[in-house]
Amino acid sequence: MAEGKIIAISISERKGQKKHNIESANLIVDHGMEGDAHAGNWHRQISLLGIASIEHMREQGADVHPGDFAENITVEGMVLYELAVGTRLKLGNEAILEVTQIGKECHQGCEIMKQVGSCIMPTQGIFGKVLKNGTIRVGDDVLIIK
Repeated sequence: MAEGKIIAISISERKGQKKHNIESANLIVDHGMEGDAHAGNWHRQISLLGIASIEHMREQGADVHPGDFAENITVEGMVLYELAVGTRLKLGNEAILEVTQIGKECHQGCEIMKQVGSCIMPTQGIFGKVLKNGTIRVGDDVLIIK
């Protein structure tokens, strides 16, 4: 069973606003992260990105940190973009997510793209929907359960 750790949780109250880091968050079935502008009853309720991807961008000269790619959850110890759609992840003690999409098309005028000339979300970010409610905290385990 592959295992990772949550090293950052990021949220923004309005779309288009930079996400900021928080210590814990409630994940809600058919919604996503409580209080996050991108939550809703759709297939991209929660976004996740590996810290290795962010570190790769730093090596390219970008001054980037967890949350800067608008991801909700930053994970270390797992290669998220190699997971198959349909994979289920247990976050913390209760929350369960199902991977619904790998990567996404970046919108025109992406700030990271302007800064560095490339962005990792289109290929290395993953998205999921919440299957089971739960509170997650920085430092919680991420387990592949299916």
